[in-house]
Amino acid sequence: MENPGGGALRIRQVLLLFVLLGMSQAGSESGRFSVAEEMQSGSFVGNLAKDLGLEVGELFSRGAQVVSNDNKHRFQLDINTGDLLLSEALDREALCGSTEPCVLHFQVLMKKPLQFLRIELEVRDINDHSPVFLEKEMLLEIPENSPVGAVFLLESAKDLDVGINALKSYTISPNSHFHIKMRLNPDNRKYPELVLDKALDYEEQSELNFILTALDGGSPPRSGTSSVRVMVIDINDNSPEFEQPFYEVKIPENSVLGSLVVTVSAWDLDSGKNGEISYTFSHASEAIRKTFEINQKSGEVSLTASLDFETIESYSIIIQATDGGGLFGKSTVRIKVMDVNDNTPEVTVSSITSPIPENSPETVVMVISIRDRDSGNNGRMICSIREDLPFVLKSTVENYYTLETEGTLDRESRAEYNVTITVTDLGSPRLKTQHNITVLVSDVNDNAPAFTQTSYTLFVRENNSPALHIGSVSATDTDAGANAQVTYSLLPPQDPHLPLASLVSINADNGQLFALRALDYEALRALEFRVGATDRGSPALSSQALVRVLVLDANDNSPFVLYPLQNGSAPCTELVPRAAEPGYLVSKVVAVDGDSGQNAWLSYQLLKATEPGLFGVWAHNGEVRTARLLSERDAAKHRLVVLVKDNGEPPLSASVTLHVLLVDGFSQPYLPLPEAAADPAQADPLTVYLVIALASVSSLFLFSVLAFIAVRLCRRGRAASVPEGHFPGHLVDVSGTGTLSQSYQYEVCLTGGTGTNEFKFLKPIIPKLPLQCPGKEIEENSTLGNNFGFNIQLP
Repeated sequence: MENPGGGALRIRQVLLLFVLLGMSQAGSESGRFSVAEEMQSGSFVGNLAKDLGLEVGELFSRGAQVVSNDNKHRFQLDINTGDLLLSEALDREALCGSTEPCVLHFQVLMKKPLQFLRIELEVRDINDHSPVFLEKEMLLEIPENSPVGAVFLLESAKDLDVGINALKSYTISPNSHFHIKMRLNPDNRKYPELVLDKALDYEEQSELNFILTALDGGSPPRSGTSSVRVMVIDINDNSPEFEQPFYEVKIPENSVLGSLVVTVSAWDLDSGKNGEISYTFSHASEAIRKTFEINQKSGEVSLTASLDFETIESYSIIIQATDGGGLFGKSTVRIKVMDVNDNTPEVTVSSITSPIPENSPETVVMVISIRDRDSGNNGRMICSIREDLPFVLKSTVENYYTLETEGTLDRESRAEYNVTITVTDLGSPRLKTQHNITVLVSDVNDNAPAFTQTSYTLFVRENNSPALHIGSVSATDTDAGANAQVTYSLLPPQDPHLPLASLVSINADNGQLFALRALDYEALRALEFRVGATDRGSPALSSQALVRVLVLDANDNSPFVLYPLQNGSAPCTELVPRAAEPGYLVSKVVAVDGDSGQNAWLSYQLLKATEPGLFGVWAHNGEVRTARLLSERDAAKHRLVVLVKDNGEPPLSASVTLHVLLVDGFSQPYLPLPEAAADPAQADPLTVYLVIALASVSSLFLFSVLAFIAVRLCRRGRAASVPEGHFPGHLVDVSGTGTLSQSYQYEVCLTGGTGTNEFKFLKPIIPKLPLQCPGKEIEENSTLGNNFGFNIQLP
């Protein structure tokens, strides 16, 4: 609840501020100009910049404008030159009536910084109105016994002009009985009196006629006329006399029509018709005649039109009492209009600024002026707004207020405010006026875009189609308009060698990410980069987010056989002794798959064999072993086709062909003749030449090696012999990895005793171990073994 004591304190503070502002305004700068009435629109009044000592450019830079209390635009200010021009023709009589001088007050509002300059414009009168008599004919009844020098009232003429152009004099047409004498009424208005110069004689002339002329002081003067008719009547020697020569009454402005204002009373000592008195208004203005009326018999003055204190504060009326013989008396009635609180305060907006940029401290939103046409406490006002708004009203000068922000505004918290300015007067009862405005807060780019996530993880399967939509990033900006429009972009990668621009693109408008080309899991398993979101404010604000693209493997690589080689040259032939037991390792198919996971799990199976059931292939490691004992009836040459298949969906496979040669012993080297596969295509001549040259060189080299071995054997003698037996078990390869992890080497044991050497054992081994032949150490010829890719041990 609001504290009543605090409200009274604020009222006293506002009143004190009004007093101080009035004192400060009295010493403020002001300018005064003068212009004749009825000048055309656009007429030059004066130069404000020169008169106020300002630079011409200062009016433009400070946003000068002309404001007035009644909110009427009678003037226009050229802020480029400082010239003050008329916006319309001014009618002095309509603006000021009979007030002299006629001065219009207005202000020049300077916004940057805020300053008010008071300007006064005097509207000079021109002689544009002629004197006018309300009655075209005046009838006077004058007793014949009226003494010389007797004065008779005549109706005055009305001239709306003032000063030298106002009514100046009256004249009458030449006659021998009367002349005109000028008088001033309580309002300082001139009226004529008819003065008798020569005694009247009813019997000689009962009626006189002449012309009354009213002249003003203009150049040339204007005039108005009225005819005067004088009826000479017989003897009436007593004039009416009022009880009071001066009446003063007060009446509230809200008095109802028909109310009695005052009653005047006069008496006449005569009797009969000469003693009968009638009351009339004398020299009454049109405003008086419209507002009041007098009962001719009773002298009661009553109200016939509404009063308005703000328009006319008092009336002065001359009441004439005339008897039946034409004699009269006069009295003055002064009616003062009392003010009542019948006008609500008025609010005029001189300047308004909307929208207000957020984050702007103490900004002037609006300049207003307030006015109450009442007087006294009825015209004193309090201006206020709600206290829960971030605005404050500051009083400046002469009932001008500025609405300013108390601090910075935040559009994201509140984008508009409805401000109600309440103006209350101090009359009884109090009247108030409310003025509502909507203050909009414009956006300033003070918020950077914010991603919905700090990092994004996207998945895309390899071998995707180009321009595939792989995902989206999203950022929001709490600003508005262009400040909230987000543009997405790829940021330069940390690795300068990463061709990010050729791999991924982003839609700048919606943040959608696209793979520009097909991705290969085997070449690139993951891609990490940053994206930026930038708004379109000035200056632009931005933020970043991390995007991680994981490439999912697809079964797009068939198994690749590393051993035996399938290079289109001589097929690989494996030698198997006929004495081999079941499970004897013939060879091992080694294959790899470029995929990963289950797509790289390999299995082996024997697809085709010359003699089914003789050989078998282990499914998980590719080892080719004998399935049973060999016999003499088994063919010497066998062709095995092994299928290598991965575990993908769908599965991919590759096949390899092995040639197996069954031999009886290892007494002499055996080199299998190549089985030339039929090639339907025509061989290239150069290739054929190279193959022939290579075969010739190889044959020559092999022949030299065999000759060297034979010579060595002859020198050692033929006494020693090596019994046949099984080879050591540690030479058996039990690796089941399915991949080729080391170089394959072949070790050959040779036995003697028959006159010729023969191969007894030929197999790949891992690791390389020394081989002991029974009964004798074997000397290793390392040079020869390295040249052939296997080790040969000699006795």
